[in-house]
Amino acid sequence: MASSYNNLGIELQATGENAGTWGTKTNTNLDLIAETWGYISIDVAAADVTLAMTSGASSNGRNYILELTGTLAGNRVVDIPAQAGSPAANIEKAFIVVDKTNRSGSAYSLTFKVTGATGIALRALPQDKSSYPVTTFVYDNGTDIIDASKDVALNFTNGQYIADNSGNELVAFGVTASAVNEVKITNAATGNGPIVGVSGETNTDLNLNPAGSGVLKSGTAPVKIAGTETIFVPAQAMFGTTTNGADAQAVETTALRPELKVMDFDPSTRENAQFSIAMPKSWNLGTVTYQVFWSPGNTNTDNCIFGLEAVATTEGDTADVAFGTAVEVTDAGIGTVEDVQMTAVSGAVTIGGSPADDDYTFFQLYRDAADGSDTFTGDARVMGIKLFYTTDAANDA
Repeated sequence: MASSYNNLGIELQATGENAGTWGTKTNTNLDLIAETWGYISIDVAAADVTLAMTSGASSNGRNYILELTGTLAGNRVVDIPAQAGSPAANIEKAFIVVDKTNRSGSAYSLTFKVTGATGIALRALPQDKSSYPVTTFVYDNGTDIIDASKDVALNFTNGQYIADNSGNELVAFGVTASAVNEVKITNAATGNGPIVGVSGETNTDLNLNPAGSGVLKSGTAPVKIAGTETIFVPAQAMFGTTTNGADAQAVETTALRPELKVMDFDPSTRENAQFSIAMPKSWNLGTVTYQVFWSPGNTNTDNCIFGLEAVATTEGDTADVAFGTAVEVTDAGIGTVEDVQMTAVSGAVTIGGSPADDDYTFFQLYRDAADGSDTFTGDARVMGIKLFYTTDAANDA
């Protein structure tokens, strides 16, 4: 029986064959086997390249690592034919393709395929491959080139990381047992931004957590986080109602020192002050809370009760509408006239009128002096209130 060749062109010597040359042929086979794990650099700049696989001889198609180089002058194809020799056979082997070509600024493609088949388009980066090569693991299945690296899953245990070229941690991984939600990064076509999102359950948060007192930023600018915001409404923006209205007053401390512009609320009857706000569009339309900034009219230290109620109106709604349910907050006099004091933050105030974006919202602040629990004996001089509201958008556009 005569010797034959396998699909990598390695000679299969028959029993009793090659007397006197068996050792030489064996050494050649060993060299060719070593070549199947070898490396070769191929310039594909000027023309397509057809690799060779010649039985019993060194061939560039037998190498395991193919480094492709050059600045492409057009679309290029790297082709691998069937093994040449007797008998002809399709090659079945793996390749690591290191694409170091320069395709920067061009739309030229680079395809690796079996002769007569479709093959794969090697992925391009938007820069010179000589500095940033793309490595692709592929294999010839006897019919065509298959990309084995495009759907690779990497498994990490807690604390493992991807390192930079100096060995420093670039991305570190934490692992949760039985996880069902993960980060999904999606690229985008021209004119659209890539997406960093969540895949898994519906209605799932994406958490970006700076360390300690660190701030989440975009470039150098801090990123605004939807959450609690405040609006301060000074007494100067308020007016006493026509019925039982609080009095707008100016309290001079010492000449040329700060003066208190206040709304004075009587100690014996309920008095009211109103103001209006076109609430920010980023407001989530939910409840609000408030804190009263005030100064006592005398040295009494008993309790003073404030309340706030509100109603929202949409374009075309009547302003002749009842306020929502009031929420009150109690604060004791501080004991010194002209001292500045602040109440605790109130409970949640529900704004009446089914709030919607761009509504005009009326607020009424009052002192409930008629309540037997309001025992503060002086005027309550309100300097303003701080409103707390919750946002659900990054801006008011």
